[in-house]
Amino acid sequence: MTIRTIAAAILAMLCAGQALAADPTATTTSGPVVGEASSGVAAFKGVPFAAPPIGPLRWRAPQPLKAWTTPRDARAYGPDCMQKPFPGDAAPLGVTPAEDCLYANVWTPEAALRDKVKRPVMVWIYGGGFVNGGSSPAVYSGDRFARDGVVLVSFNYRVGRFGFFAHPALTAAGADGGMLGNYGLMDQITALTWVRDNIAAFGGDPNNVTVFGESAGGMSVHALLTAPQAKGLFHKAIIQSGGGRPRLLPTLPLTAPAGQRSAEASGLAFAAKAGVSGSDATALEALRALPAETVVDGLNMATSNTPTWGGGPMLDGKIMTREPLQAYKAGAWTKMPVMVGATSADGFFFGGSRDQVFAPFGPRRAEAEALYDPKGDGDIKVYGWAAAGDRMFIEPARAVARVMSGQGAPVYQFRFSYVAESMKGQWWGAPHATEIPFVFDTVDARYGAALTAADAAAAQAAHAYWIGFAKSGAPVAPGLPAWPRYEAASDQLLDFSAQGPKSQADPLKARLDLVEATTP
Repeated sequence: MTIRTIAAAILAMLCAGQALAADPTATTTSGPVVGEASSGVAAFKGVPFAAPPIGPLRWRAPQPLKAWTTPRDARAYGPDCMQKPFPGDAAPLGVTPAEDCLYANVWTPEAALRDKVKRPVMVWIYGGGFVNGGSSPAVYSGDRFARDGVVLVSFNYRVGRFGFFAHPALTAAGADGGMLGNYGLMDQITALTWVRDNIAAFGGDPNNVTVFGESAGGMSVHALLTAPQAKGLFHKAIIQSGGGRPRLLPTLPLTAPAGQRSAEASGLAFAAKAGVSGSDATALEALRALPAETVVDGLNMATSNTPTWGGGPMLDGKIMTREPLQAYKAGAWTKMPVMVGATSADGFFFGGSRDQVFAPFGPRRAEAEALYDPKGDGDIKVYGWAAAGDRMFIEPARAVARVMSGQGAPVYQFRFSYVAESMKGQWWGAPHATEIPFVFDTVDARYGAALTAADAAAAQAAHAYWIGFAKSGAPVAPGLPAWPRYEAASDQLLDFSAQGPKSQADPLKARLDLVEATTP
């Protein structure tokens, strides 16, 4: 190597070091991280919050990180958790999934790194049926929250069989003090613990943390509200299309007598398919040695109805001891301000006959037909979807609001009905998850050139209410309609409609009353 080449290499290293040094920095309990700044927002991505859950740490509770002293580059997302991506996902992953995936991302106002004013913190939990999802999709970018004075945190949690798996060999091993099965929920609790211990270094207030999530993320918020291990880690909660009653895929017990459904039985079925038998340490070693792709085994939202998959969170006797609504009714939850709601065309309709749509209403079928298809000649894709959505997400949201508010908690119910103008010819209402880019004010990433001024205004409104709630515990948005606390007697909610946000008595009351009356 010539002297000129050596000099050029040294100069390049110095320039790179200067560039890195000019970027925003924060010091976590594990070591310093270097992010990047743009338009007054500092972003830190791919910050580890637990040791990589690989090798002997597969199917273990999250383990402590090894500390570092050299500033860590935090300018790119870490891998999303291992999975088979779902084709057509409205929030496609931005990076390649991997088993080493326990990383967090933080967006904060640049000024927050310098001044002593601690900003409110919001922590996002993604959905994906507990088999898909990650923190890297463009619509989950937190820069607009940071622009508006909130520190936004997102993180990855294990999904599929990596995040929710039980097997007699794991139970016999007895690691982690008997914490078994719900590894994805353990990841979430560990991430919130990381937020508590580190967010002040990014300008956030650890005593003002709002957790919010959609679909499986909303179901996760239910789990966190009722988990003793999460108590004190957050102070407000937003549940977007998170249900509350028993899920489409039932919540299985971790273990059960032979012949009965359990998460362990699903784990045994998967192990048998993978060629692993037995329930001793040798079997566990063989399971942990399986390639990640073998563990995925094609599992995603399109294939989740399989006997080798337990369906996600399980009743483990530690984190989850009962269904959320049962826990709320018993008062076994951490009471705090809560926002809860769903979209106007929420849920999923998998097709079928008119009889299949109305069979769940039993002897009150005629009432249901009069409410969902009054003329008797409607499109089954519309009335079938409406009936399914009411039962899956919309009525359960109201049920949760009623129980929580009845115990004195400040509760605010919403319905997101706004449909992007470019989609009005395709959607009869706002489908599942379509509120997310409006909440994040990332509608430009979702709709691109088709975005209209009305879409942008709807996003600014939703975004403002979410921020108001994070700041004060009440969804107050300057210049926008007041959002009243939910009370069962008045049944008031805030509807994000085509005409803008409006407070009103729930127009679906008759439908939801019938769903409630015919729910087992």
